[in-house]
Amino acid sequence: MLRGSNILLGVTGSIAAYKAAVLIRSLVKEGANVKVIMTPSATDFISPLTLATLSKNPVSIDFFDEKSGEWSSHVELGLWADLYIIAPATANSIAKFANGICEDLLAAVYLSARCPVIIAPAMDLDMYQHPATRKNIEILTGFGNTILRADYGELASGLIGEGRMAEPEQILGIITTNLQRRVSFHGKTVLITAGPTYEAIDPVRFIGNHSSGKMGYAIATELADRGAMVHLVSGPVSIALNHPNISLDRVTSSQEMFEKCDEYFDESDIIVLSAAVADYTPTAVATEKIKKSEDNMRLDLQKTVDIAATLGERKRKDQFMVGFALESENELQNAKDKLRRKNFDFIVLNSIRNNGAGFGFDTNKISIVYRDSSVKDFDLKPKKEVATDIINEIHERLHS
Repeated sequence: MLRGSNILLGVTGSIAAYKAAVLIRSLVKEGANVKVIMTPSATDFISPLTLATLSKNPVSIDFFDEKSGEWSSHVELGLWADLYIIAPATANSIAKFANGICEDLLAAVYLSARCPVIIAPAMDLDMYQHPATRKNIEILTGFGNTILRADYGELASGLIGEGRMAEPEQILGIITTNLQRRVSFHGKTVLITAGPTYEAIDPVRFIGNHSSGKMGYAIATELADRGAMVHLVSGPVSIALNHPNISLDRVTSSQEMFEKCDEYFDESDIIVLSAAVADYTPTAVATEKIKKSEDNMRLDLQKTVDIAATLGERKRKDQFMVGFALESENELQNAKDKLRRKNFDFIVLNSIRNNGAGFGFDTNKISIVYRDSSVKDFDLKPKKEVATDIINEIHERLHS
């Protein structure tokens, strides 16, 4: 699985740096191309010559190598890597990553890397348990990094507790799993809708909703990270996105969203309709701002195109379609009815009555309802983790 993959290994100044030699040897044996970056303090614990010999590549330490006269580009190193593993990662290096401080080449590559990042902490038990370190690990997890739990055992200080770097064999297995996951949707084309739609009343006002688009964007990013080519059709949101596997079409109205979905539908293997599309739109849009003149105002509305139902009627047997239902009452029954009417393969249900779920939150609590009426419940989680759960379910159903 690792043959031909590009693994970048960062080594920081810890007594556990000796384990990097074992990890490199294992990676090379599995056929991976390995390059190593060391912090200056890491060279006090293990020789760059040792790691260069094992990796069969020069070791990078500083931005500029005075001996060779060459400059090490942190951008090129980050782009080269399929995966960046920092092992061992000291409390100091973890703090730098979490706070965007790049005083050395290793940290600069972390900040510019576009590939998945795995961090293997190694430090004394009190440092590992300190609130500052725990907070920094939490921040890095929120960035989407994989943080390995430190092992329990005897530490360099002589104390016994958590803080030992994970063993190279364990790290090798996690790297393999991560890279397998990264290509799990390779060759698949995915259509995703996200965010709200705005239905114009006049040049100033519109009918809309509170959807932030965070869930749809998290799903798009996760699928793209796993090898899919994604068409993301997004209503008006303030989320920045830059991913080589995602083409982003920004739209405003439900009609514009439908037209883009219609354009991409036939070529899509998987369709995920997470947008909160307006059900009604004004029958006529005023060309000038409507002035306040009467105590009451009448607004005539007409139904918008039902994107999910229209696409559901066209869905082929070789396509997999996922819908979303945000409910406030009779949640499960409404979700089952929607799944049937719109020909979804499964529907993601969440309730506005659940604390921390629904529009505007960074977390969500979902249940997945299947065509056979079975239901799988999930705990409240960050939306990135919810996206992973949803995509894992798609993967399982496609391969069942």
